[in-house]
Amino acid sequence: MTECGCPHTNCEETVAINNTMAQYIMGGISGKSDDMRPAFHKDAIIFGYVGEELFAGPIEMLFGWIDEYGPSPELTHTIECVDIGSSVATARVWMDDRRGMVFTDMFTLAKTEGKWKIISKVFHHHV
Repeated sequence: MTECGCPHTNCEETVAINNTMAQYIMGGISGKSDDMRPAFHKDAIIFGYVGEELFAGPIEMLFGWIDEYGPSPELTHTIECVDIGSSVATARVWMDDRRGMVFTDMFTLAKTEGKWKIISKVFHHHV
């Protein structure tokens, strides 16, 4: 992982953001939206294309897709970059579930009530 905006390699904020991202990733592995839901702000949104079909709207769309798609125990990921700007941050994650679904996910996070929450997810589906 590259830390684009944090001058310390193991700073507390980077660790906290990585923990938030881990919640998201664990939901992908388990195939249960309830496992990833705590990583997201209740008003979060998602935007991206799966093939030529736009997948955009409230984050509940992602939760429904995760529950329908099911577990991905073979999922691998890399948190490629975390960039922190005080109470906001971005994170870029490479995800490969080894069943042909490969994504570059980009997240915007906000620190609300002392916790980092994902407020938006944009993604690119690699075909």
